[in-house]
Amino acid sequence: MPNRLQYEKSPYLLQHAENPVDWRPWGADAFEEARREDKPVLLSIGYSTCHWCHVMAHESFEDEAVAEAVNGAFLPIKVDREERPDVDAVYMAACIAQTGSGGWPLTVLLTPEQKPFWAGTYLPRRQLLSLLDQAARLWREDRGTLLAAGDALTEFLRREEAARPGVPKRELVESGAALFRRMFDRQWGGFGQAPKFPAAHNLLFLLCYAGRTGDVGAREMAESTLEHMYRGGLFDHVGGGFSRYSTDRRWLVPHFEKMLYDNALLAMAYLEAYQQSGRSYYRTVVRRTLDYVLAELTDPQGGFCCGQDADSEGVEGKYYVFTPEELVRHLGSEAELFCRRFGVTGRGNFEGKSIPNLIDTPDWETEPEDLRALLARVRSYRQGRTRLHRDDKVLTAWNGLMIAALARAGLVLEEPCYLEAAQRAAAFIRRELTGADGGLLARWREGEAAHLGKLEDYAFYAWGLLELYGATLRIECFEEAERTARRLLEDFFDEAGGGFYPYAKQGEQLITRTKETYDGAMPSGNAAAALVLSRLARLTGETRWRTAAELQFRYLAGAAQDNPAGHSFTLLALLEELWPTAELVCTSREIPAELVAFLGKRSRPGLTVLVKTPENGARLAVLAPFTAEYPCPAAGARYYLCREGACAPPAERLEDVRV
Repeated sequence: MPNRLQYEKSPYLLQHAENPVDWRPWGADAFEEARREDKPVLLSIGYSTCHWCHVMAHESFEDEAVAEAVNGAFLPIKVDREERPDVDAVYMAACIAQTGSGGWPLTVLLTPEQKPFWAGTYLPRRQLLSLLDQAARLWREDRGTLLAAGDALTEFLRREEAARPGVPKRELVESGAALFRRMFDRQWGGFGQAPKFPAAHNLLFLLCYAGRTGDVGAREMAESTLEHMYRGGLFDHVGGGFSRYSTDRRWLVPHFEKMLYDNALLAMAYLEAYQQSGRSYYRTVVRRTLDYVLAELTDPQGGFCCGQDADSEGVEGKYYVFTPEELVRHLGSEAELFCRRFGVTGRGNFEGKSIPNLIDTPDWETEPEDLRALLARVRSYRQGRTRLHRDDKVLTAWNGLMIAALARAGLVLEEPCYLEAAQRAAAFIRRELTGADGGLLARWREGEAAHLGKLEDYAFYAWGLLELYGATLRIECFEEAERTARRLLEDFFDEAGGGFYPYAKQGEQLITRTKETYDGAMPSGNAAAALVLSRLARLTGETRWRTAAELQFRYLAGAAQDNPAGHSFTLLALLEELWPTAELVCTSREIPAELVAFLGKRSRPGLTVLVKTPENGARLAVLAPFTAEYPCPAAGARYYLCREGACAPPAERLEDVRV
């Protein structure tokens, strides 16, 4: 019999709607019921493409004995962490405080006042039953101990909210690069041992740091990691796109789920490497990653879906692996070429079958013409297998990241379809994920938008819009980015101490309102907000943005001081804030094609570009008042370049501008 999750839209919650555990969705009604029935809360947080969430569901939440233990003594609540990152952040912080680590599924025991007194991750059935028995007994017989534990942990989390301002300086950025050097795996790339996560924002930082400073070591770390991730099984050589992480040091055996945010950020890292090095394989990786997203993760209305599951027919990775015998049956004599190139052997490299990879392929960087048609045949054959579950909800935050990636790729690769996809996604967010008051909503699925936008929604979407403006130079993208950032400041910013809160002041108030600064699988919303503020300050020349940016960077400098490598996106933003910058204003009858081509040729960190035309001049002056003084020529274009507060004479040819 379905439980109360049957009325939800989240794919993750719907996966649990038939559980015998009587799950409730997060909300005031659930906690009022817990108070009324005098029960502690069992909170379970996960997401629909999470392999270990599936395992725990099958082992425990579909089990009648577990259901009896839960339903009798607890009020069970399920949360999709992708829909409610604010709730997830609070209780993940509690888990890390208690255990030193975190992950999903996240399992937490709470008081009816939402205070956590126990937190952990995946629990086998026997351990879960033991935990439930002990907690139920203590709730009956020694409740004071649990309440005291909940109070103490909550107070600890609240103390972590305190602002710790610092001084933004280059030494902080340099110390972050030094920490990455200590952690770098010189043989296989990446940082630390297995499991290895792509953490594309780390690679973006190292590449941009190398571009700014000439640090060859930083570039080598990034490029080595990008190479090994691509050559291993982390990259899907048949269908394109990257899996979430590697279970081994060599990047061979991935955890096969594919997430939208990983592929957006990795596309940007490979683009940056391509712009710096010119190596053609980087371009190929970007195209195959974004083409995968357009083919598999795009909603017909224009938004991008969250990801694809690792499991098919209940087996992790089954969709992705091959044997030589099955390839011979479908490819005939051509199977030998595929098997030789991608390491498919009779012995296999994953549970008796083979994950296609290029680890031992000498000529991995070149792609023979006959291989492309062969890959298409293998891809077509694989599509006949049991289809992977797709989490088809659309998240504003993650779409912001993909808009940024597609915009940058469209510019650099001169690929109109990527720009068109970015523009469609932005139009989707305006149409479907913007409330009547102009504020963002967090999630859309099956025609329904829900949940007030969080910090990441505003920060990532504003970043995406700024990248879209940088690629198209269309004034409407600039205007929307400014409106989004203005709402971000009004609803989330701590104007006294700096830092952005995770949810708006008019949103649901949780037990803590910790300003997250540490980068996880994605950059922190605070770091992305800093980048947005810094760019707007330079684009507009307005004091409002400059003042907010300076306060935000002081806050982040303090937060990052103890572990700068854990704040790589903050360091990336500091590269734009502390190193030399330049502002280029072009006045013309229309957007010059030569300027667009110039911007796509190579990475130019710290350069902001505005284009004023007779059509957009009045609108641009509202955003950037200083541009009112720049006249549009009767014909041709005129370029005005300023560096560090000093402006060069105007030039009529772009080639005469020393950018």
